[in-house]
Amino acid sequence: MLGKVLVVLLVAGLAWAFPALLPPPPKICGSPGGPTFTEPRIKLRDGRHLAYKEHGVPKDTAKYKVIYAHSFGSTRYESAIIPLETLEELGVYVVSFDRPGYGESDPHPKRTIQTTALDMEELADQLGLGPKFYVMGFSMGGHSVWGCLKYIPDRLAGAALVAPVVNYWWPGFPANLSKEGYNLQLLQDQWALRVAHYAPWLVYWWNTQKWFPYNSVIAGKAKLSPPDLEVASGIAKHASESQKLKEYAVKQGVFESLHRDMMVGFGKWDFDPMDLKNPFPNGEDSVHLWHGDQDWVVPVILQRYIAERLPWIHYHELPNVGHLVMHDPAMKEVIWKTFLTGKKEQIVHS
Repeated sequence: MLGKVLVVLLVAGLAWAFPALLPPPPKICGSPGGPTFTEPRIKLRDGRHLAYKEHGVPKDTAKYKVIYAHSFGSTRYESAIIPLETLEELGVYVVSFDRPGYGESDPHPKRTIQTTALDMEELADQLGLGPKFYVMGFSMGGHSVWGCLKYIPDRLAGAALVAPVVNYWWPGFPANLSKEGYNLQLLQDQWALRVAHYAPWLVYWWNTQKWFPYNSVIAGKAKLSPPDLEVASGIAKHASESQKLKEYAVKQGVFESLHRDMMVGFGKWDFDPMDLKNPFPNGEDSVHLWHGDQDWVVPVILQRYIAERLPWIHYHELPNVGHLVMHDPAMKEVIWKTFLTGKKEQIVHS
Protein backbone atom coordinates (compact mmCIF):
# COMPACT_ATOMS: atom_id res chain seq x y z
CA MET A 1 0.00 0.00 0.00
CA LEU A 2 2.83 2.41 0.90
CA GLY A 3 4.48 1.78 -2.47
CA LYS A 4 1.26 2.58 -4.31
CA VAL A 5 0.84 5.77 -2.33
CA LEU A 6 4.40 6.87 -3.16
CA VAL A 7 3.84 6.18 -6.86
CA VAL A 8 0.62 8.21 -6.83
CA LEU A 9 2.39 11.07 -5.04
CA LEU A 10 5.27 10.93 -7.53
CA VAL A 11 2.93 11.03 -10.52
CA ALA A 12 0.95 13.85 -8.93
CA GLY A 13 4.16 15.76 -8.25
CA LEU A 14 5.38 15.39 -11.81
CA ALA A 15 1.98 16.41 -13.16
CA TRP A 16 2.18 19.55 -11.03
CA ALA A 17 5.81 20.34 -11.80
CA PHE A 18 5.89 19.74 -15.57
CA PRO A 19 3.75 22.76 -16.55
CA ALA A 20 5.93 24.94 -14.30
CA LEU A 21 9.01 23.90 -16.31
CA LEU A 22 7.50 25.06 -19.59
CA PRO A 23 7.88 28.74 -20.46
CA PRO A 24 4.86 30.55 -21.86
CA PRO A 25 4.97 31.20 -25.61
CA PRO A 26 6.61 34.50 -26.57
CA LYS A 27 4.44 37.52 -27.37
CA ILE A 28 5.89 38.20 -30.81
CA CYS A 29 5.86 41.82 -31.96
CA GLY A 30 3.23 42.47 -34.61
CA SER A 31 1.40 39.19 -33.98
CA PRO A 32 -2.28 39.12 -32.91
CA GLY A 33 -2.34 40.10 -29.26
CA GLY A 34 1.38 40.79 -29.27
CA PRO A 35 3.17 44.12 -28.67
CA THR A 36 3.59 46.59 -31.50
CA PHE A 37 6.92 47.55 -33.04
CA THR A 38 8.05 51.16 -33.32
CA GLU A 39 11.44 51.12 -35.04
CA PRO A 40 12.70 49.95 -38.44
CA ARG A 41 13.19 46.20 -38.86
CA ILE A 42 14.69 44.07 -41.59
CA LYS A 43 13.25 40.72 -42.63
CA LEU A 44 15.88 38.01 -42.51
CA ARG A 45 16.17 35.10 -44.93
CA ASP A 46 14.43 32.73 -42.52
CA GLY A 47 11.47 35.09 -42.11
CA ARG A 48 12.43 36.54 -38.72
CA HIS A 49 12.59 40.30 -38.15
CA LEU A 50 15.55 42.16 -36.66
CA ALA A 51 14.97 45.61 -35.15
CA TYR A 52 17.75 48.17 -35.46
CA LYS A 53 18.62 51.79 -34.75
CA GLU A 54 21.07 53.99 -36.66
CA HIS A 55 23.37 56.51 -34.97
CA GLY A 56 25.95 59.03 -36.12
CA VAL A 57 26.76 60.24 -39.62
CA PRO A 58 25.05 58.91 -42.77
CA LYS A 59 26.52 55.55 -43.74
CA ASP A 60 27.25 56.75 -47.26
CA THR A 61 29.75 59.30 -45.94
CA ALA A 62 31.00 57.44 -42.85
CA LYS A 63 34.67 56.68 -42.37
CA TYR A 64 33.81 53.87 -39.94
CA LYS A 65 30.71 51.63 -40.04
CA VAL A 66 30.07 49.70 -36.84
CA ILE A 67 27.53 47.06 -35.81
CA TYR A 68 27.02 47.12 -32.05
CA ALA A 69 25.80 44.12 -29.98
CA HIS A 70 24.19 45.00 -26.64
CA SER A 71 24.63 43.40 -23.23
CA PHE A 72 22.44 41.03 -21.18
CA GLY A 73 18.96 42.42 -20.51
CA SER A 74 19.48 45.41 -22.76
CA THR A 75 18.51 46.56 -26.27
CA ARG A 76 19.60 48.66 -29.22
CA TYR A 77 19.02 51.72 -27.02
CA GLU A 78 21.96 50.81 -24.76
CA SER A 79 23.81 53.89 -23.51
CA ALA A 80 27.19 52.41 -24.44
CA ILE A 81 27.15 54.30 -27.74
CA ILE A 82 29.02 57.60 -27.59
CA PRO A 83 27.26 60.97 -28.07
CA LEU A 84 26.33 62.19 -31.53
CA GLU A 85 28.92 64.99 -31.52
CA THR A 86 31.73 62.46 -31.00
CA LEU A 87 30.37 60.19 -33.71
CA GLU A 88 30.29 63.15 -36.08
CA GLU A 89 33.80 64.21 -35.05
CA LEU A 90 35.15 60.75 -35.91
CA GLY A 91 32.92 60.17 -38.94
CA VAL A 92 31.22 57.11 -37.43
CA TYR A 93 28.02 55.37 -38.43
CA VAL A 94 26.73 52.86 -35.86
CA VAL A 95 23.84 50.47 -36.18
CA SER A 96 22.73 48.83 -32.96
CA PHE A 97 20.21 46.01 -33.03
CA ASP A 98 18.02 44.06 -30.66
CA ARG A 99 19.53 40.62 -30.41
CA PRO A 100 16.95 37.88 -31.17
CA GLY A 101 14.18 37.72 -28.59
CA TYR A 102 15.03 41.13 -27.13
CA GLY A 103 13.05 44.31 -27.70
CA GLU A 104 11.38 44.14 -31.10
CA SER A 105 13.50 41.46 -32.77
CA ASP A 106 11.74 38.15 -33.29
CA PRO A 107 12.80 35.27 -31.03
CA HIS A 108 14.98 32.53 -32.48
CA PRO A 109 14.28 29.26 -30.62
CA LYS A 110 17.28 27.67 -32.37
CA ARG A 111 19.60 30.59 -31.66
CA THR A 112 23.33 29.86 -31.46
CA ILE A 113 26.50 31.92 -31.43
CA GLN A 114 26.71 31.33 -35.18
CA THR A 115 23.16 32.39 -36.03
CA THR A 116 23.58 35.77 -34.36
CA ALA A 117 26.84 36.39 -36.22
CA LEU A 118 25.06 35.58 -39.49
CA ASP A 119 22.20 37.90 -38.48
CA MET A 120 24.76 40.68 -38.11
CA GLU A 121 26.20 39.92 -41.54
CA GLU A 122 22.73 39.99 -43.10
CA LEU A 123 21.94 43.27 -41.32
CA ALA A 124 25.10 44.76 -42.83
CA ASP A 125 24.16 43.53 -46.30
CA GLN A 126 20.57 44.72 -46.19
CA LEU A 127 21.66 48.16 -44.96
CA GLY A 128 24.40 48.36 -47.57
CA LEU A 129 27.41 48.70 -45.27
CA GLY A 130 29.78 47.34 -47.89
CA PRO A 131 32.16 44.38 -47.93
CA LYS A 132 33.73 45.14 -44.53
CA PHE A 133 32.49 46.64 -41.28
CA TYR A 134 33.49 46.91 -37.62
CA VAL A 135 31.81 45.03 -34.78
CA MET A 136 31.67 45.83 -31.09
CA GLY A 137 30.03 43.89 -28.24
CA PHE A 138 29.68 44.76 -24.58
CA SER A 139 29.34 42.13 -21.82
CA MET A 140 27.04 39.36 -23.15
CA GLY A 141 27.21 41.09 -26.54
CA GLY A 142 30.84 39.96 -26.64
CA HIS A 143 29.62 36.48 -27.55
CA SER A 144 28.30 37.92 -30.81
CA VAL A 145 31.74 39.36 -31.56
CA TRP A 146 33.43 36.00 -30.89
CA GLY A 147 30.90 34.53 -33.32
CA CYS A 148 31.82 37.08 -35.98
CA LEU A 149 35.53 36.33 -35.53
CA LYS A 150 34.77 32.64 -36.05
CA TYR A 151 32.13 32.64 -38.77
CA ILE A 152 32.52 35.88 -40.79
CA PRO A 153 36.16 37.00 -40.26
CA ASP A 154 36.50 38.02 -43.91
CA ARG A 155 33.76 40.63 -43.44
CA LEU A 156 35.44 42.42 -40.54
CA ALA A 157 37.35 45.69 -40.60
CA GLY A 158 37.98 45.42 -36.86
CA ALA A 159 36.45 43.99 -33.70
CA ALA A 160 36.09 45.13 -30.09
CA LEU A 161 35.18 43.07 -27.04
CA VAL A 162 34.35 45.17 -23.98
CA ALA A 163 34.09 43.36 -20.63
CA PRO A 164 33.00 40.25 -22.54
CA VAL A 165 31.26 37.51 -20.59
CA VAL A 166 33.20 34.23 -20.60
CA ASN A 167 31.90 30.68 -20.73
CA TYR A 168 33.54 28.74 -17.91
CA TRP A 169 33.27 25.54 -19.97
CA TRP A 170 35.42 26.71 -22.89
CA PRO A 171 37.91 23.82 -23.27
CA GLY A 172 40.87 26.18 -23.64
CA PHE A 173 40.74 27.28 -20.01
CA PRO A 174 42.92 25.27 -17.61
CA ALA A 175 40.57 23.48 -15.22
CA ASN A 176 42.07 25.10 -12.13
CA LEU A 177 41.79 28.61 -13.59
CA SER A 178 38.22 28.11 -14.78
CA LYS A 179 37.29 26.76 -11.34
CA GLU A 180 38.95 29.72 -9.63
CA GLY A 181 37.02 32.20 -11.76
CA TYR A 182 33.79 30.25 -11.35
CA ASN A 183 34.15 30.20 -7.57
CA LEU A 184 34.44 33.99 -7.54
CA GLN A 185 30.79 34.14 -8.59
CA LEU A 186 27.98 34.39 -6.07
CA LEU A 187 26.76 30.95 -5.05
CA GLN A 188 23.34 31.62 -6.60
CA ASP A 189 25.04 32.46 -9.90
CA GLN A 190 27.17 29.34 -9.78
CA TRP A 191 23.98 27.30 -9.58
CA ALA A 192 22.23 29.34 -12.29
CA LEU A 193 25.17 28.80 -14.65
CA ARG A 194 25.27 25.08 -13.88
CA VAL A 195 21.60 24.82 -14.77
CA ALA A 196 22.11 26.75 -18.02
CA HIS A 197 25.00 24.47 -19.01
CA TYR A 198 23.85 21.05 -17.84
CA ALA A 199 20.03 21.33 -17.71
CA PRO A 200 18.86 24.10 -20.07
CA TRP A 201 15.32 22.71 -19.92
CA LEU A 202 15.25 23.91 -16.29
CA VAL A 203 16.39 27.49 -16.96
CA TYR A 204 12.92 29.04 -17.11
CA TRP A 205 11.73 27.38 -13.90
CA TRP A 206 15.01 28.03 -12.08
CA ASN A 207 14.95 31.76 -12.79
CA THR A 208 11.24 32.29 -12.04
CA GLN A 209 10.71 30.13 -8.92
CA LYS A 210 10.59 31.77 -5.49
CA TRP A 211 12.02 29.01 -3.29
CA PHE A 212 15.68 30.03 -3.45
CA PRO A 213 17.86 32.74 -5.05
CA TYR A 214 18.24 32.64 -8.83
CA ASN A 215 20.53 34.56 -11.22
CA SER A 216 21.63 37.74 -9.44
CA VAL A 217 21.57 39.92 -12.56
CA ILE A 218 18.00 38.90 -13.37
CA ALA A 219 17.10 39.48 -9.72
CA GLY A 220 18.66 42.97 -9.85
CA LYS A 221 21.22 42.04 -7.17
CA ALA A 222 24.43 41.63 -9.15
CA LYS A 223 27.77 41.52 -7.32
CA LEU A 224 29.15 45.00 -8.02
CA SER A 225 32.59 46.33 -7.15
CA PRO A 226 33.07 49.82 -5.64
CA PRO A 227 33.78 51.40 -9.07
CA ASP A 228 30.60 49.78 -10.43
CA LEU A 229 28.56 50.99 -7.48
CA GLU A 230 29.71 54.52 -8.27
CA VAL A 231 28.66 54.15 -11.92
CA ALA A 232 25.37 52.54 -10.84
CA SER A 233 24.60 55.53 -8.61
CA GLY A 234 24.72 57.71 -11.71
CA ILE A 235 22.40 55.34 -13.58
CA ALA A 236 20.02 55.41 -10.59
CA LYS A 237 19.42 59.11 -11.21
CA HIS A 238 17.54 58.04 -14.32
CA ALA A 239 15.74 55.13 -12.63
CA SER A 240 12.43 55.69 -14.38
CA GLU A 241 14.01 55.63 -17.85
CA SER A 242 16.17 52.61 -16.95
CA GLN A 243 13.13 50.67 -15.75
CA LYS A 244 11.26 51.39 -18.98
CA LEU A 245 14.22 50.10 -21.02
CA LYS A 246 14.42 46.93 -18.90
CA GLU A 247 10.72 46.29 -19.48
CA TYR A 248 11.13 47.04 -23.18
CA ALA A 249 13.96 44.50 -23.44
CA VAL A 250 11.70 41.65 -22.30
CA LYS A 251 8.43 42.82 -23.84
CA GLN A 252 8.18 39.52 -25.76
CA GLY A 253 8.91 37.46 -22.65
CA VAL A 254 11.89 36.65 -20.44
CA PHE A 255 12.48 33.18 -21.84
CA GLU A 256 13.48 34.04 -25.41
CA SER A 257 15.55 37.01 -24.23
CA LEU A 258 17.24 36.58 -20.85
CA HIS A 259 16.92 32.82 -20.49
CA ARG A 260 17.86 32.04 -24.10
CA ASP A 261 20.94 34.24 -23.63
CA MET A 262 21.99 32.10 -20.68
CA MET A 263 21.39 28.81 -22.48
CA VAL A 264 23.32 29.91 -25.57
CA GLY A 265 26.09 31.78 -23.78
CA PHE A 266 26.82 29.16 -21.11
CA GLY A 267 25.88 26.07 -23.12
CA LYS A 268 28.21 24.03 -25.28
CA TRP A 269 29.74 26.08 -28.09
CA ASP A 270 30.65 24.77 -31.53
CA PHE A 271 34.12 26.30 -31.15
CA ASP A 272 36.57 27.48 -28.52
CA PRO A 273 37.51 31.18 -28.89
CA MET A 274 41.05 30.32 -27.80
CA ASP A 275 41.47 28.24 -30.96
CA LEU A 276 40.76 31.20 -33.25
CA LYS A 277 43.38 32.45 -35.69
CA ASN A 278 44.25 36.09 -36.23
CA PRO A 279 41.75 37.39 -38.81
CA PHE A 280 44.21 40.16 -39.70
CA PRO A 281 47.58 38.39 -40.13
CA ASN A 282 49.00 41.26 -42.14
CA GLY A 283 48.15 43.82 -39.49
CA GLU A 284 45.71 45.66 -41.74
CA ASP A 285 43.10 45.79 -38.97
CA SER A 286 42.89 44.74 -35.33
CA VAL A 287 40.94 43.10 -32.52
CA HIS A 288 40.72 44.75 -29.10
CA LEU A 289 39.62 43.52 -25.68
CA TRP A 290 38.99 45.86 -22.76
CA HIS A 291 38.43 44.67 -19.20
CA GLY A 292 38.45 46.33 -15.79
CA ASP A 293 40.58 44.88 -13.01
CA GLN A 294 37.71 45.52 -10.56
CA ASP A 295 35.11 43.61 -12.56
CA TRP A 296 33.32 41.34 -10.07
CA VAL A 297 30.81 40.11 -12.67
CA VAL A 298 33.37 38.62 -15.09
CA PRO A 299 36.71 37.75 -13.41
CA VAL A 300 39.65 39.52 -14.99
CA ILE A 301 41.93 36.49 -14.48
CA LEU A 302 40.15 34.71 -17.33
CA GLN A 303 40.58 37.64 -19.73
CA ARG A 304 44.28 37.75 -18.92
CA TYR A 305 44.56 34.11 -19.92
CA ILE A 306 42.69 34.72 -23.17
CA ALA A 307 45.07 37.58 -23.95
CA GLU A 308 48.04 35.25 -23.36
CA ARG A 309 46.58 32.55 -25.59
CA LEU A 310 45.67 35.04 -28.33
CA PRO A 311 48.57 37.52 -28.43
CA TRP A 312 47.20 39.11 -31.60
CA ILE A 313 44.41 40.66 -29.51
CA HIS A 314 45.20 44.15 -28.26
CA TYR A 315 44.43 43.70 -24.56
CA HIS A 316 43.64 46.78 -22.47
CA GLU A 317 43.32 46.17 -18.73
CA LEU A 318 41.69 49.14 -17.05
CA PRO A 319 42.80 49.90 -13.47
CA ASN A 320 40.10 50.56 -10.88
CA VAL A 321 37.33 49.92 -13.41
CA GLY A 322 34.46 47.48 -13.02
CA HIS A 323 32.01 45.75 -15.35
CA LEU A 324 29.85 48.79 -16.13
CA VAL A 325 32.66 50.43 -18.07
CA MET A 326 30.46 51.34 -21.04
CA HIS A 327 28.09 53.28 -18.78
CA ASP A 328 30.95 55.59 -17.76
CA PRO A 329 30.89 58.49 -20.29
CA ALA A 330 34.63 59.17 -20.09
CA MET A 331 35.64 55.51 -20.36
CA LYS A 332 33.39 54.65 -23.28
CA GLU A 333 34.61 57.65 -25.28
CA VAL A 334 38.22 56.51 -24.83
CA ILE A 335 37.32 52.95 -25.85
CA TRP A 336 35.49 53.99 -29.00
CA LYS A 337 38.22 56.42 -30.10
CA THR A 338 41.05 53.96 -29.43
CA PHE A 339 39.21 51.16 -31.22
CA LEU A 340 38.50 53.13 -34.39
CA THR A 341 41.49 55.44 -34.72
CA GLY A 342 44.17 53.25 -33.15
CA LYS A 343 45.39 56.17 -31.07
CA LYS A 344 45.51 55.67 -27.31
CA GLU A 345 43.29 58.31 -25.75
CA GLN A 346 43.60 59.95 -22.36
CA ILE A 347 40.75 59.38 -19.89
CA VAL A 348 39.20 62.70 -18.85
CA HIS A 349 36.45 62.59 -16.21
CA SER A 350 34.18 65.61 -16.14
